[in-house]
Amino acid sequence: MTATASEFRVMTSGAFTAAYLALIPQLERLTKTKFVTVTTSVGTGEASILNRLTRGEAADIVIVAEPIFRQFTADGLVLTEGQAIVARSVIAMAVRAGAPKPDISSVDALRSTLLQAKSIGYSASESGKYFSTQLVQRLGIADQVLPKSRLIGGGVRVGAVVAKGELELGFQQLSELLPIPGIAHITPLPPELQKVTSVVAGISASSPDKARARSVIEFLASPQATQAIANSGLEAMK
Repeated sequence: MTATASEFRVMTSGAFTAAYLALIPQLERLTKTKFVTVTTSVGTGEASILNRLTRGEAADIVIVAEPIFRQFTADGLVLTEGQAIVARSVIAMAVRAGAPKPDISSVDALRSTLLQAKSIGYSASESGKYFSTQLVQRLGIADQVLPKSRLIGGGVRVGAVVAKGELELGFQQLSELLPIPGIAHITPLPPELQKVTSVVAGISASSPDKARARSVIEFLASPQATQAIANSGLEAMK
């Protein structure tokens, strides 16, 4: 689909979705343009940001975790000029509403909780990569935990699968878990094991109005956006 001057097309990862949606009224007043949310999935499947950009779908700005953003710029999908860190994100764990609260307050407690869990879900984005390739290895329990863990892709939120009772525990960015109904005890990883990820907004190479895109990114990185970003479970930039 081709971008037009009458609309502003946004591709955002799930981590920034809640903040972005809350800011749409202000952004539309700022730009006097209708905002179109193209996708909120950075993971796998046809709707993912990578697949959409690769097959030539138009966007004005792209908002993703910094490692993914670096790859997009290397591939020429997003411009290096005009980018800005708009938030920082942490990883959390959740269970189905009504389930007992698991103890993950320390390294030992998290290790014990993971070993006792019957099933675990993790995302196809940065939090899932960390869980499956670093966290359980650091805890020394990869062999016991990975066989009972399931990658949730295709734009499906881990919390939604946990809410259905299909998984006992779910790991994803805190800001992606908070809006999901039917889950509880959304708790960040202990500080010693936490992975903080910067969320970056950049101008898509396909944007028809790069000056307008730059102004939107500047707004997202400004104090005017701080409250909505903080309310979503992200750390707003100072």
